[in-house]
Amino acid sequence: MNPVAPAWKRLAAIVYDALLVVAIVMVVGLVAQFATGGQLVDAHGQVTAWWYRPLQGVVVGAYFLWSWVRVGQTLGMRPWRVRVSDAHGAALTWTRGLLRLGVAALPLLLLAIYPLTSVKAALWAPVIGWAIWLLPSFFDGRRRAVHDMVARTEIRRIVT
Repeated sequence: MNPVAPAWKRLAAIVYDALLVVAIVMVVGLVAQFATGGQLVDAHGQVTAWWYRPLQGVVVGAYFLWSWVRVGQTLGMRPWRVRVSDAHGAALTWTRGLLRLGVAALPLLLLAIYPLTSVKAALWAPVIGWAIWLLPSFFDGRRRAVHDMVARTEIRRIVT
């Protein structure tokens, strides 16, 4: 079985994947602009299409889920030669992948604080939430983050 990957490789892969997620969100935004005839956002900067944000979430979630279950790694994980697997090194099932995705996405719920605070605070809240979620990976013997502990997954190095 391949060794557990160090936490810094996980963080490096997250940076790569964050760039890809920005690109995915931009493409979804472009498609949504075409679908609404350029009326996705009103004069006050409010999104007018109720389906836009859920669509973004579904597309980004599908990227991660498909990558983990079908290939074992996202595009951000490839250059760092790491993959996600269950505790025995086997590929993720759709159920385990969905559980991992759901728990990993929970910090996004912190965006709901926006009506109570500033946009800046609301945008930083999930980032802080993810930092807390990833913190155990620096101390856990198997380098698992919270979503890995719940889904019983691990990030392992690919050794050839």
